[in-house]
Amino acid sequence: MAPALGSSDSELFKFASERAPPIPQRKRERTSLFLNALVPSAFAVLGVTGLIGNTPLLRINSLSDALGVEILGKAEFLNPGGSVKDRVALRMIDDAERLGLLRPYTGSRIFEGTVGSTGISIATIARARGYDATIIMPDDVAEEKVKVLQALGAEVERVRPASIVDKKQYVNIARQRAKNFGRLDSIDESNAINRPHLIPSSTDSVLVSTTSSHVQFEDDPKENEEFLTKPRGYFADQFENRSNFDAHFEGTGPELWRQANGRIHAFVSGAGTGGTIAGVGQYVKSMNENVVVALADPEGSGLFNKVKHGVMYDRKESEGTKRRHQVDTVVEGIGINRLTKNIELALPIIDDAFRITDAEAVAMSRYLVKHDGLFLGSSSACNLVACVKLVRRMGWSEGQTVATILCDSGNRHYSKFWNDDYLRKANIPVNPAIVEELLLPLPPLESR
Repeated sequence: MAPALGSSDSELFKFASERAPPIPQRKRERTSLFLNALVPSAFAVLGVTGLIGNTPLLRINSLSDALGVEILGKAEFLNPGGSVKDRVALRMIDDAERLGLLRPYTGSRIFEGTVGSTGISIATIARARGYDATIIMPDDVAEEKVKVLQALGAEVERVRPASIVDKKQYVNIARQRAKNFGRLDSIDESNAINRPHLIPSSTDSVLVSTTSSHVQFEDDPKENEEFLTKPRGYFADQFENRSNFDAHFEGTGPELWRQANGRIHAFVSGAGTGGTIAGVGQYVKSMNENVVVALADPEGSGLFNKVKHGVMYDRKESEGTKRRHQVDTVVEGIGINRLTKNIELALPIIDDAFRITDAEAVAMSRYLVKHDGLFLGSSSACNLVACVKLVRRMGWSEGQTVATILCDSGNRHYSKFWNDDYLRKANIPVNPAIVEELLLPLPPLESR
């Protein structure tokens, strides 16, 4: 008997399913695979880490329509931690657990030096996985990032900006904090019992210490309960950690390629640690060697010079001779004056580079809010300025596809990048007309 009018959805579904013809097993499997490919989140995900990745690919309508091409942005700001760095943090922690370097719910602590986004991602995942987090960061980063970290329960230490050769530079301090994790405050510091032991890892960049007194023993360490349950200090080192590259080569890159149906003419990205442009760039090049990979580099960074001229920096830009102040660049998250292992993986596949000024990045962010309703952070704005410049340089106007990363939203940049008073004091204009001029139709070739 058919269900009565007003029956519940479950009653209607049961009635329909009981009368539906049986579906062959093989067809059911194919249908399931198809639906899972279309809707990867058709089932409940396992906690906050299940929300990381599979971000949408977004067409930037205003830029695409003005240029006659497809400008596509991977909406990484929709990750639960609010940025592309969620992928890196998750992969670093996953790999550390897989290698036995970290064990959850043992009182272990993750240490990282960061300008903010990676720290927020680590703090988010650490909370979900049963770890504590200590984040060391320069004291000139946007205040919003500090507040988010503190809300997530991370211990935040702010230090003055310094060169990587300075032992007080934020990355070096994070390494030292991890090395000294578990040290007891005793009168006799020469006592070996009070000194944490280092656990061998697969790379010299990642550092893991343990308070266990049983590091070197004949038995299998997996069977030593005292060793397994003691707290550890883990220095993640996003700049040198290969997991950074792997997160993008095995995750972001394949997602982007699939979402664009394999139709990508160029990929544009900034570089802070270098993992994104290296991992995604290597992947898209492996699928089509003709894809142009371009770097978006802010003021004060040496990577543009490295790509274009083969040297890392002009003398005036050398890290160690130029102290970083807020006015050097308002862009956070990308730009660096040293070669990391992840950047070294990127250099062979970078075809072009664009130096993006603060004024251009600010102009792009305001333009996108006005025309697309997109509220993006500074690195995302840099990437999109570089997309426009690349399209102009290549002379494209026939529907070519340029993909980039929308790293984070503007909601962690209120105090600097999205603060007109701050920009005014730093002599950075807020002028969307800069982007409007970049988008003006090019004159005929014969008149150029």
